[in-house]
Amino acid sequence: MSDKLHPSVVEFKAFINKHPALIRNIRKNGRSWQEYYEQWALLGEEDPIWLEYKEKEEGSDTKEQQSEKQDENGTSEKNKELFANLIKMTENMDLNKVQKQINSFNNTISIIQELIGQFQQTDTTSKPTEKNGFGWFKD
Repeated sequence: MSDKLHPSVVEFKAFINKHPALIRNIRKNGRSWQEYYEQWALLGEEDPIWLEYKEKEEGSDTKEQQSEKQDENGTSEKNKELFANLIKMTENMDLNKVQKQINSFNNTISIIQELIGQFQQTDTTSKPTEKNGFGWFKD
């Protein structure tokens, strides 16, 4: 496949492989590879625009990676806190009381459904059948 590619495209692929942060950025923002290829072709590999995408030493993270880790840690801390609160709430619950409340709520819904059904029945049976619409005078 690389035999059929233009040599500049092969060089660009090698450049991209040296800059994994650039690959992540392209995938993240949804811009096309063509835009970056054109910038690379016009500006060259040594342009300062590419500095932000160069990978640093193994031990150091980019600003983007650090912020992602902070977000993950913040989110996981919030999730842990929420989960701990839920456990505390469930420990203090009386399941018999919860069951009674659910039954009461279920009965209330059943009564409301019956009332709605009765109103719908009375609406369909009490339609005016008189031609004049008033029904004041009947013979």
